Amino acid sequence: MSASLPGSRDLPASQYDLSTYWGRVRHSADISDPRTLFTSSAGLEHAKQLVAKYKMGEIRDMTPDLWQAKKIVDSTLHPDTGQPVFLPFRMSCFVLSNLVVTAGMLTPNLSTTGTLAWQITNQSLNVAINSSNANKSTLLSTTTLIQSYLLAVSASCSVALGLNALVPRLKRLSPAAKTTAARLVPFAAVASAGALNVFLMRGEEIRQGIDVYPVLSAAEKTKKETSQGEDAETKSLGKSKKAATLAVGETALSRVFNATPIMVLPPLVLMRLQRTAWMQARPRMLTPVNLGLIFVTSIFALPLALGAFPQRQRVRAGSLEEEFWGRGGEGGMVEFNRGI
Repeated sequence: MSASLPGSRDLPASQYDLSTYWGRVRHSADISDPRTLFTSSAGLEHAKQLVAKYKMGEIRDMTPDLWQAKKIVDSTLHPDTGQPVFLPFRMSCFVLSNLVVTAGMLTPNLSTTGTLAWQITNQSLNVAINSSNANKSTLLSTTTLIQSYLLAVSASCSVALGLNALVPRLKRLSPAAKTTAARLVPFAAVASAGALNVFLMRGEEIRQGIDVYPVLSAAEKTKKETSQGEDAETKSLGKSKKAATLAVGETALSRVFNATPIMVLPPLVLMRLQRTAWMQARPRMLTPVNLGLIFVTSIFALPLALGAFPQRQRVRAGSLEEEFWGRGGEGGMVEFNRGI
């Protein structure tokens, strides 16, 4: 992200108002725009140079080209490390990476083997995305990573298989209701295990805490802009476990918000379409239609879910551990990277 590039002058966080939900949705749509995936290495370097020139004062005003450069940098680089996130695990690739996996989980009349295989594949992808985009101020050990992965896989498979076995035994439900319930089993498995996955993968953050920083006032920002070098960087106030719990909890909720429309709307719409004469006469269209429904839903659902909470979260210093009381910046506020 732009914060990791050289220069003491801060770029505007967004061209949209991040204090509003709709502003964060529009900002998230930029970050998750799949078109940024086609940026070449030379294009990324050019974008980084433009952003760095602004931060060092060589460019005074934000221009359309600079906004585009910031969009490329923000969607490609990790905000803590400044390194490119591996392409399949970027949020701009989230829709494409999840498309086939989601379609597999939502396949009608899936066998037990198929259910297990797709749930394992989905949780493997979740682990990779969560790990790649997590707050990097607290590192996760390989042992913890493996344990978290195995627990998440066990949870998702248990929920999916358990509900698949339970639905046929619900005698009070009509056949149509049973069919609907069966189609929604993947949603229950993905939503519950997805949230658990985030807590497991980022549990070390909760145990050790994450870095929090004072919110700078306009005067402090101006002073920082006129300074150069390492001393101009905002120093961490320390690591907060309460901030980490909030960051991980909000991220887990955003995963559920994202999974809900994607795992609920396509199977229900597909059920209705399967009853039409057009679909019954064209059974080979089942998979393409399923993929299309998932793709369209995902394109809209992802920014709506990501916008639920700010990525750069601000809280009152007094709401954290006692060591941070009275150490906040403007308005007594501190901020931290929530992760995505």
